[in-house]
Amino acid sequence: MSQSRHRSRKSPAVPSGHRRHPARWRAPLALAAAGSIALTGLAAVSASAAQPEGPGNGACKVHDDPQWSGWTDHTELGRALHTIEQTSAGRVEVEQIGTSTLGRELWSARVGTGEKVLMVQSAIHGNERTGTEALLGILRDLGTSSDPATERLLSEVTLVALPMVNPDGGELNRRINVLSWDEVVARYPQLADAPRAWYHSLTGDGIALPGFDLNRDFNPDLDYRPSAADLPGRQVDAGFFLAPESRAIRDVYVALREEFGTVDAVVDLHHMGPCGRLTGGPQDGKLISVALDYPPLGVEDGAAYREQWPLLDQDKSRRYALAVARGLQDAYGPQSPLAAVGRYLHPEEREYAGQGRSAFALNGSATVLFEVRGQQDDLGQKQKGMLVQTVRTGVESLLAAMASGEVDRLDGDDFFGLPDYGWDTGSSSD
Repeated sequence: MSQSRHRSRKSPAVPSGHRRHPARWRAPLALAAAGSIALTGLAAVSASAAQPEGPGNGACKVHDDPQWSGWTDHTELGRALHTIEQTSAGRVEVEQIGTSTLGRELWSARVGTGEKVLMVQSAIHGNERTGTEALLGILRDLGTSSDPATERLLSEVTLVALPMVNPDGGELNRRINVLSWDEVVARYPQLADAPRAWYHSLTGDGIALPGFDLNRDFNPDLDYRPSAADLPGRQVDAGFFLAPESRAIRDVYVALREEFGTVDAVVDLHHMGPCGRLTGGPQDGKLISVALDYPPLGVEDGAAYREQWPLLDQDKSRRYALAVARGLQDAYGPQSPLAAVGRYLHPEEREYAGQGRSAFALNGSATVLFEVRGQQDDLGQKQKGMLVQTVRTGVESLLAAMASGEVDRLDGDDFFGLPDYGWDTGSSSD
Protein backbone atom coordinates (compact mmCIF):
# COMPACT_ATOMS: atom_id res chain seq x y z
CA MET A 1 0.00 0.00 0.00
CA SER A 2 1.14 3.55 -0.56
CA GLN A 3 2.36 5.36 2.51
CA SER A 4 1.63 9.02 3.26
CA ARG A 5 4.22 11.21 4.94
CA HIS A 6 2.79 10.00 8.24
CA ARG A 7 3.92 6.50 7.43
CA SER A 8 7.39 7.36 6.23
CA ARG A 9 10.13 5.10 7.55
CA LYS A 10 12.65 7.25 9.29
CA SER A 11 15.40 5.80 11.42
CA PRO A 12 15.35 8.11 14.42
CA ALA A 13 18.08 8.48 16.95
CA VAL A 14 17.27 9.07 20.59
CA PRO A 15 16.21 12.73 20.64
CA SER A 16 18.76 15.26 21.76
CA GLY A 17 18.03 16.73 25.16
CA HIS A 18 16.74 13.39 26.50
CA ARG A 19 19.39 11.90 28.74
CA ARG A 20 19.50 8.34 29.93
CA HIS A 21 19.08 8.24 33.67
CA PRO A 22 21.38 6.06 35.78
CA ALA A 23 20.24 2.73 37.18
CA ARG A 24 20.41 3.91 40.78
CA TRP A 25 17.16 5.90 40.76
CA ARG A 26 16.12 6.72 44.26
CA ALA A 27 12.37 7.18 43.73
CA PRO A 28 9.85 5.11 41.80
CA LEU A 29 8.90 8.17 39.77
CA ALA A 30 11.33 11.07 39.52
CA LEU A 31 10.48 14.40 37.94
CA ALA A 32 13.38 15.40 35.75
CA ALA A 33 14.77 18.88 35.41
CA ALA A 34 12.57 21.32 33.55
CA GLY A 35 12.22 20.52 29.86
CA SER A 36 12.91 16.79 30.00
CA ILE A 37 10.69 13.76 30.52
CA ALA A 38 10.83 12.28 34.01
CA LEU A 39 11.35 8.58 34.32
CA THR A 40 10.65 5.62 36.54
CA GLY A 41 12.78 4.48 39.45
CA LEU A 42 12.14 0.79 39.02
CA ALA A 43 14.82 -1.63 40.09
CA ALA A 44 16.12 -0.63 36.68
CA VAL A 45 18.33 -2.49 34.32
CA SER A 46 20.74 -0.25 32.46
CA ALA A 47 21.02 -0.62 28.71
CA SER A 48 24.47 -2.14 28.88
CA ALA A 49 23.40 -4.71 31.45
CA ALA A 50 20.01 -5.46 29.92
CA GLN A 51 20.91 -6.12 26.32
CA PRO A 52 23.00 -9.32 26.58
CA GLU A 53 20.36 -10.99 28.77
CA GLY A 54 17.28 -9.67 26.97
CA PRO A 55 15.17 -12.16 25.03
CA GLY A 56 14.35 -9.43 22.53
CA ASN A 57 17.73 -9.85 20.82
CA GLY A 58 17.63 -13.46 19.68
CA ALA A 59 15.29 -16.03 18.20
CA CYS A 60 11.56 -15.72 18.73
CA LYS A 61 10.58 -18.39 21.27
CA VAL A 62 6.94 -19.41 21.67
CA HIS A 63 5.85 -22.02 24.19
CA ASP A 64 3.85 -24.95 22.81
CA ASP A 65 2.13 -25.54 26.14
CA PRO A 66 0.25 -22.73 27.88
CA GLN A 67 2.55 -21.00 30.36
CA TRP A 68 -0.02 -18.91 32.17
CA SER A 69 0.69 -19.96 35.72
CA GLY A 70 2.39 -17.27 37.74
CA TRP A 71 0.13 -14.49 36.49
CA THR A 72 -2.11 -12.68 38.97
CA ASP A 73 -5.58 -14.22 38.83
CA HIS A 74 -8.82 -12.51 39.78
CA THR A 75 -8.88 -13.65 43.40
CA GLU A 76 -5.24 -12.66 43.89
CA LEU A 77 -5.93 -9.29 42.28
CA GLY A 78 -8.66 -8.46 44.78
CA ARG A 79 -6.39 -9.36 47.69
CA ALA A 80 -3.47 -7.41 46.22
CA LEU A 81 -5.52 -4.27 45.65
CA HIS A 82 -6.91 -4.25 49.17
CA THR A 83 -3.43 -4.80 50.60
CA ILE A 84 -2.17 -1.85 48.54
CA GLU A 85 -5.04 0.28 49.81
CA GLN A 86 -4.31 -0.61 53.43
CA THR A 87 -0.55 -0.18 53.10
CA SER A 88 -1.02 3.22 51.47
CA ALA A 89 -3.01 4.48 54.48
CA GLY A 90 -5.78 5.61 52.17
CA ARG A 91 -3.63 7.23 49.46
CA VAL A 92 -4.80 4.52 47.04
CA GLU A 93 -8.59 4.16 46.92
CA VAL A 94 -9.96 0.83 45.69
CA GLU A 95 -13.55 0.59 44.47
CA GLN A 96 -15.74 -2.06 42.87
CA ILE A 97 -17.03 -0.53 39.63
CA GLY A 98 -19.16 -3.41 38.41
CA THR A 99 -19.60 -7.16 38.17
CA SER A 100 -18.87 -9.51 35.29
CA THR A 101 -21.48 -11.85 33.85
CA LEU A 102 -20.15 -14.69 36.01
CA GLY A 103 -20.21 -12.57 39.16
CA ARG A 104 -16.58 -11.48 39.44
CA GLU A 105 -15.82 -8.03 40.77
CA LEU A 106 -14.48 -5.35 38.45
CA TRP A 107 -12.04 -3.13 40.36
CA SER A 108 -10.62 0.35 40.02
CA ALA A 109 -7.77 1.85 42.03
CA ARG A 110 -7.26 5.61 42.24
CA VAL A 111 -4.23 7.53 43.46
CA GLY A 112 -3.25 11.19 43.23
CA THR A 113 -5.03 14.49 43.70
CA GLY A 114 -4.00 16.35 40.56
CA GLU A 115 -6.30 17.97 38.03
CA LYS A 116 -4.70 16.03 35.14
CA VAL A 117 -6.42 12.66 34.79
CA LEU A 118 -4.98 9.44 33.36
CA MET A 119 -7.22 6.36 33.14
CA VAL A 120 -5.45 3.07 32.37
CA GLN A 121 -7.26 -0.19 31.62
CA SER A 122 -5.78 -3.66 31.26
CA ALA A 123 -6.85 -7.16 30.23
CA ILE A 124 -9.96 -6.21 28.27
CA HIS A 125 -8.82 -9.26 26.31
CA GLY A 126 -8.57 -11.88 29.02
CA ASN A 127 -5.30 -13.45 27.89
CA GLU A 128 -3.39 -10.14 27.72
CA ARG A 129 -2.13 -9.44 31.22
CA THR A 130 1.29 -7.84 31.45
CA GLY A 131 -0.65 -4.63 32.10
CA THR A 132 -2.25 -6.09 35.22
CA GLU A 133 1.16 -6.88 36.71
CA ALA A 134 2.57 -3.49 35.71
CA LEU A 135 -0.33 -1.57 37.24
CA LEU A 136 -0.03 -3.43 40.53
CA GLY A 137 3.65 -2.45 40.72
CA ILE A 138 2.88 1.19 39.94
CA LEU A 139 0.12 1.34 42.54
CA ARG A 140 2.33 -0.20 45.22
CA ASP A 141 5.04 2.39 44.69
CA LEU A 142 2.75 5.40 44.34
CA GLY A 143 0.88 4.29 47.43
CA THR A 144 3.91 4.17 49.71
CA SER A 145 6.66 6.41 48.33
CA SER A 146 7.09 9.67 50.22
CA ASP A 147 9.95 11.28 48.31
CA PRO A 148 9.36 14.83 47.01
CA ALA A 149 9.27 13.74 43.35
CA THR A 150 6.43 11.29 43.91
CA GLU A 151 4.51 13.76 46.03
CA ARG A 152 4.84 16.41 43.31
CA LEU A 153 3.64 13.97 40.70
CA LEU A 154 0.61 12.97 42.76
CA SER A 155 -0.25 16.64 43.29
CA GLU A 156 -0.38 17.12 39.51
CA VAL A 157 -1.96 13.89 38.23
CA THR A 158 -4.81 11.59 39.25
CA LEU A 159 -4.28 8.00 38.08
CA VAL A 160 -7.29 5.70 37.83
CA ALA A 161 -6.27 2.11 37.09
CA LEU A 162 -8.64 -0.64 35.94
CA PRO A 163 -6.25 -3.59 36.18
CA MET A 164 -8.48 -6.47 34.99
CA VAL A 165 -11.64 -5.56 33.10
CA ASN A 166 -12.36 -9.01 31.64
CA PRO A 167 -11.88 -11.43 34.55
CA ASP A 168 -14.18 -14.12 33.10
CA GLY A 169 -12.09 -14.30 29.93
CA GLY A 170 -8.95 -14.14 32.04
CA GLU A 171 -9.86 -17.16 34.11
CA LEU A 172 -10.34 -19.12 30.86
CA ASN A 173 -7.12 -17.76 29.33
CA ARG A 174 -9.04 -16.46 26.32
CA ARG A 175 -9.66 -13.19 24.51
CA ILE A 176 -13.46 -12.75 24.80
CA ASN A 177 -15.68 -12.54 27.88
CA VAL A 178 -18.50 -14.96 28.74
CA LEU A 179 -22.01 -13.77 27.81
CA SER A 180 -24.74 -15.46 25.80
CA TRP A 181 -26.98 -13.61 23.37
CA ASP A 182 -30.03 -14.77 25.35
CA GLU A 183 -28.63 -12.95 28.39
CA VAL A 184 -28.21 -9.80 26.30
CA VAL A 185 -31.82 -10.00 25.11
CA ALA A 186 -33.03 -10.58 28.67
CA ARG A 187 -31.46 -7.25 29.63
CA TYR A 188 -32.51 -5.48 26.42
CA PRO A 189 -35.87 -6.97 25.30
CA GLN A 190 -35.95 -4.54 22.37
CA LEU A 191 -33.29 -6.74 20.75
CA ALA A 192 -35.44 -9.92 20.76
CA ASP A 193 -35.77 -10.12 16.98
CA ALA A 194 -32.45 -8.51 16.08
CA PRO A 195 -29.41 -10.37 14.72
CA ARG A 196 -26.47 -10.85 17.05
CA ALA A 197 -23.89 -8.07 17.13
CA TRP A 198 -21.06 -8.77 14.68
CA TYR A 199 -18.50 -8.97 17.49
CA HIS A 200 -20.41 -11.60 19.49
CA SER A 201 -19.07 -15.16 19.09
CA LEU A 202 -20.46 -18.55 20.07
CA THR A 203 -17.01 -19.88 20.99
CA GLY A 204 -13.64 -18.38 21.78
CA ASP A 205 -10.09 -19.76 21.78
CA GLY A 206 -11.39 -23.31 21.50
CA ILE A 207 -13.78 -22.96 24.46
CA ALA A 208 -17.46 -23.57 23.69
CA LEU A 209 -18.82 -20.60 25.61
CA PRO A 210 -20.24 -17.49 23.93
CA GLY A 211 -18.98 -13.98 24.49
CA PHE A 212 -17.98 -10.60 23.13
CA ASP A 213 -14.80 -9.04 21.95
CA LEU A 214 -15.21 -6.30 24.55
CA ASN A 215 -12.89 -3.98 22.65
CA ARG A 216 -15.58 -3.54 19.99
CA ASP A 217 -18.41 -2.77 22.44
CA PHE A 218 -17.94 1.01 22.85
CA ASN A 219 -19.80 3.99 21.45
CA PRO A 220 -18.77 7.67 21.48
CA ASP A 221 -22.35 8.47 22.48
CA LEU A 222 -21.81 7.65 26.13
CA ASP A 223 -25.58 7.63 26.73
CA TYR A 224 -26.25 5.19 23.88
CA ARG A 225 -28.99 2.59 24.42
CA PRO A 226 -28.96 -0.55 22.24
CA SER A 227 -31.36 -0.45 19.29
CA ALA A 228 -32.41 -3.36 17.08
CA ALA A 229 -32.10 -1.12 14.04
CA ASP A 230 -28.35 -0.79 14.62
CA LEU A 231 -27.60 -4.52 14.70
CA PRO A 232 -25.57 -6.43 13.69
CA GLY A 233 -23.35 -3.45 12.86
CA ARG A 234 -19.99 -3.50 11.07
CA GLN A 235 -16.36 -3.55 12.07
CA VAL A 236 -15.95 0.15 11.24
CA ASP A 237 -19.00 1.18 13.27
CA ALA A 238 -19.45 2.04 16.93
CA GLY A 239 -20.46 -0.72 19.32
CA PHE A 240 -23.51 -1.02 21.53
CA PHE A 241 -22.49 -1.27 25.23
CA LEU A 242 -24.01 -4.77 25.44
CA ALA A 243 -21.62 -6.23 28.03
CA PRO A 244 -21.40 -5.32 31.73
CA GLU A 245 -17.63 -4.90 31.51
CA SER A 246 -17.71 -2.26 28.78
CA ARG A 247 -20.54 -0.43 30.55
CA ALA A 248 -18.49 -0.36 33.75
CA ILE A 249 -15.49 1.13 31.93
CA ARG A 250 -17.74 3.74 30.34
CA ASP A 251 -19.26 4.61 33.71
CA VAL A 252 -15.82 5.22 35.25
CA TYR A 253 -14.93 7.49 32.34
CA VAL A 254 -18.21 9.42 32.58
CA ALA A 255 -17.83 9.89 36.35
CA LEU A 256 -14.29 11.22 35.91
CA ARG A 257 -15.41 13.61 33.22
CA GLU A 258 -18.20 14.89 35.44
CA GLU A 259 -15.75 15.36 38.32
CA PHE A 260 -12.84 16.94 36.43
CA GLY A 261 -14.47 18.34 33.31
CA THR A 262 -12.25 16.23 31.07
CA VAL A 263 -10.24 13.01 31.15
CA ASP A 264 -6.86 14.02 29.76
CA ALA A 265 -5.80 10.59 28.59
CA VAL A 266 -6.82 6.94 28.44
CA VAL A 267 -4.27 4.13 28.02
CA ASP A 268 -5.37 0.69 26.81
CA LEU A 269 -2.91 -2.16 27.55
CA HIS A 270 -2.92 -5.09 25.09
CA HIS A 271 -0.81 -7.86 23.57
CA MET A 272 -0.13 -8.82 19.94
CA GLY A 273 1.67 -11.58 18.03
CA PRO A 274 4.92 -12.97 19.47
CA CYS A 275 7.46 -12.49 16.68
CA GLY A 276 7.24 -8.94 15.31
CA ARG A 277 10.62 -7.36 14.46
CA LEU A 278 11.39 -3.67 14.17
CA THR A 279 11.87 -2.14 10.73
CA GLY A 280 14.29 0.77 10.89
CA GLY A 281 15.61 2.64 13.87
CA PRO A 282 18.49 1.72 16.17
CA GLN A 283 17.12 -1.82 16.73
CA ASP A 284 16.36 -2.64 13.10
CA GLY A 285 15.62 -6.35 12.75
CA LYS A 286 15.32 -7.04 16.48
CA LEU A 287 12.20 -8.27 18.23
CA ILE A 288 9.86 -5.46 19.22
CA SER A 289 8.80 -5.20 22.87
CA VAL A 290 5.86 -2.82 22.61
CA ALA A 291 4.04 -1.07 19.77
CA LEU A 292 2.15 2.18 20.36
CA ASP A 293 -0.80 3.68 18.52
CA TYR A 294 -3.30 6.53 18.38
CA PRO A 295 -7.03 5.99 17.60
CA PRO A 296 -7.87 4.12 14.36
CA LEU A 297 -10.59 6.38 12.92
CA GLY A 298 -10.17 6.18 9.18
CA VAL A 299 -8.79 8.47 6.52
CA GLU A 300 -7.43 11.96 7.08
CA ASP A 301 -7.11 11.48 10.82
CA GLY A 302 -10.78 10.73 11.29
CA ALA A 303 -12.08 13.61 9.17
CA ALA A 304 -15.51 12.00 8.85
CA TYR A 305 -16.03 12.28 12.61
CA ARG A 306 -15.00 15.88 13.20
CA GLU A 307 -18.32 17.59 12.57
CA GLN A 308 -20.19 15.45 15.10
CA TRP A 309 -17.23 14.99 17.47
CA PRO A 310 -15.24 18.26 17.37
CA LEU A 311 -13.18 17.36 20.47
CA LEU A 312 -11.24 14.71 18.55
CA ASP A 313 -7.52 15.58 18.64
CA GLN A 314 -5.40 12.93 16.96
CA ASP A 315 -2.23 14.97 17.33
CA LYS A 316 -2.72 15.01 21.10
CA SER A 317 -2.93 11.20 21.15
CA ARG A 318 0.29 11.00 19.14
CA ARG A 319 2.05 13.34 21.58
CA TYR A 320 1.05 11.12 24.49
CA ALA A 321 2.22 7.99 22.65
CA LEU A 322 5.50 9.72 21.81
CA ALA A 323 6.02 10.57 25.49
CA VAL A 324 5.83 6.84 26.24
CA ALA A 325 8.34 5.96 23.53
CA ARG A 326 10.83 8.63 24.55
CA GLY A 327 10.48 7.68 28.19
CA LEU A 328 11.44 4.10 27.36
CA GLN A 329 14.40 5.24 25.27
CA ASP A 330 15.58 7.56 28.04
CA ALA A 331 15.22 4.90 30.69
CA TYR A 332 17.11 2.10 28.98
CA GLY A 333 18.99 3.50 25.98
CA PRO A 334 18.30 2.94 22.29
CA GLN A 335 19.78 -0.58 22.11
CA SER A 336 18.05 -2.22 25.09
CA PRO A 337 15.24 -4.72 24.41
CA LEU A 338 13.26 -2.92 27.11
CA ALA A 339 13.19 0.10 24.78
CA ALA A 340 12.43 -1.85 21.55
CA VAL A 341 9.45 0.36 20.81
CA GLY A 342 7.68 1.13 17.54
CA ARG A 343 4.42 2.11 15.88
CA TYR A 344 1.47 -0.29 15.75
CA LEU A 345 -0.22 -1.30 12.50
CA HIS A 346 -2.01 1.83 11.33
CA PRO A 347 -2.63 2.24 7.59
CA GLU A 348 -4.60 5.41 6.97
CA GLU A 349 -7.85 3.62 6.17
CA ARG A 350 -7.86 1.58 9.39
CA GLU A 351 -11.13 2.24 11.25
CA TYR A 352 -12.45 0.78 14.53
CA ALA A 353 -14.97 3.21 15.98
CA GLY A 354 -16.18 0.60 18.47
CA GLN A 355 -12.93 0.41 20.39
CA GLY A 356 -12.78 2.17 23.74
CA ARG A 357 -9.78 4.21 22.68
CA SER A 358 -11.72 5.51 19.68
CA ALA A 359 -14.88 6.30 21.64
CA PHE A 360 -12.98 8.17 24.36
CA ALA A 361 -10.85 10.02 21.82
CA LEU A 362 -14.00 11.28 20.12
CA ASN A 363 -14.95 12.71 23.52
CA GLY A 364 -11.71 14.70 23.72
CA SER A 365 -9.26 12.41 25.53
CA ALA A 366 -5.83 11.51 24.23
CA THR A 367 -5.78 7.73 23.92
CA VAL A 368 -2.76 5.45 23.62
CA LEU A 369 -2.68 1.77 22.73
CA PHE A 370 0.12 -0.43 24.08
CA GLU A 371 0.57 -3.72 22.18
CA VAL A 372 3.06 -5.96 23.99
CA ARG A 373 4.73 -8.68 21.94
CA GLY A 374 3.29 -12.14 22.65
CA GLN A 375 0.20 -13.41 24.45
CA GLN A 376 0.56 -14.32 28.12
CA ASP A 377 0.84 -18.05 27.34
CA ASP A 378 3.66 -17.33 24.86
CA LEU A 379 5.88 -15.77 27.49
CA GLY A 380 8.52 -17.51 29.57
CA GLN A 381 9.53 -16.00 32.90
CA LYS A 382 12.39 -13.93 31.48
CA GLN A 383 10.21 -12.45 28.73
CA LYS A 384 7.37 -11.89 31.16
CA GLY A 385 9.57 -9.93 33.55
CA MET A 386 11.12 -7.85 30.80
CA LEU A 387 7.81 -6.97 29.13
CA VAL A 388 6.03 -6.17 32.40
CA GLN A 389 8.89 -3.80 33.19
CA THR A 390 8.59 -2.20 29.74
CA VAL A 391 4.86 -1.59 30.23
CA ARG A 392 5.41 -0.23 33.70
CA THR A 393 8.13 2.15 32.60
CA GLY A 394 5.99 3.31 29.69
CA VAL A 395 3.01 4.15 31.88
CA GLU A 396 5.20 5.82 34.51
CA SER A 397 6.92 7.87 31.81
CA LEU A 398 3.56 9.15 30.63
CA LEU A 399 2.52 10.02 34.18
CA ALA A 400 5.72 11.98 34.65
CA ALA A 401 5.42 13.73 31.28
CA MET A 402 1.87 14.77 32.17
CA ALA A 403 2.95 16.04 35.59
CA SER A 404 5.82 18.10 34.18
CA GLY A 405 3.87 19.37 31.18
CA GLU A 406 6.45 17.86 28.82
CA VAL A 407 3.76 15.94 26.92
CA ASP A 408 2.25 19.24 25.78
CA ARG A 409 5.57 20.47 24.38
CA LEU A 410 6.17 17.51 22.08
CA ASP A 411 5.53 17.51 18.33
CA GLY A 412 2.95 14.85 17.47
CA ASP A 413 4.37 14.42 13.99
CA ASP A 414 7.55 13.04 15.56
CA PHE A 415 5.53 9.93 16.44
CA PHE A 416 5.80 8.93 12.78
CA GLY A 417 9.58 8.84 13.12
CA LEU A 418 9.32 5.72 15.27
CA PRO A 419 10.04 2.46 13.45
CA ASP A 420 7.28 0.03 12.57
CA TYR A 421 7.65 -3.73 12.87
CA GLY A 422 7.19 -4.93 9.31
CA TRP A 423 3.44 -4.37 9.29
CA ASP A 424 3.06 -3.99 5.55
CA THR A 425 2.21 -7.70 5.60
CA GLY A 426 0.97 -7.90 9.19
CA SER A 427 -2.51 -7.97 10.69
CA SER A 428 -4.01 -6.25 13.69
CA SER A 429 -5.79 -7.76 16.68
CA ASP A 430 -6.25 -5.02 19.26
